[in-house]
Amino acid sequence: MDNIDKKNIGLPSRYINALYELCDESKNLKKVTHDFENLIKLVEDNKDLNNLLNSPTVGKTNQGKILNDVLKKGKADKLTVNFCGVLCRNGRVNLITKIMREFLNEVARRRGQIVVEVFSPYKLDKKEEDDLKKIILNKTNGKNISLLTHIDTSLLGGLIVKYGSKMIDTSIRTKLNNLELAMKGTN
Repeated sequence: MDNIDKKNIGLPSRYINALYELCDESKNLKKVTHDFENLIKLVEDNKDLNNLLNSPTVGKTNQGKILNDVLKKGKADKLTVNFCGVLCRNGRVNLITKIMREFLNEVARRRGQIVVEVFSPYKLDKKEEDDLKKIILNKTNGKNISLLTHIDTSLLGGLIVKYGSKMIDTSIRTKLNNLELAMKGTN
């Protein structure tokens, strides 16, 4: 495939580029991206599953079986199930959410979208997401954006917005850390 981004190097990019090519050939890119979005959300929302996927004591065989069961219950595409199985067999299950996120970023990039990651201390409702999209569209001169939201309860309040090489941090956690540093400097 000639559309592979050569700047993506390293282990995750090999998986990403191979999967993208397979999705392109089988014409099921939309289904696989939907599966990945659902699985990322499930892993983020379910601490037990997250711990299982990141635990070195569980064993890659057991991790693979459990992940396979989860994907089949979620009616995931066969390519998604096989891809996750390969990651498990190769001992890369701890990288699975990272690889899925990078795959979604690569799909968005190839579609000409800007991927915007938003970290908030709670789940944003539809109106908040729409308002945020409008603000980001103004900042990016109306470019097509893909919004990925994450919950980070350690933020206490505010948001962290990442797009491209930019990061806007309005979280209360950062403001408190900055205040602490300023107070230490005035001994």
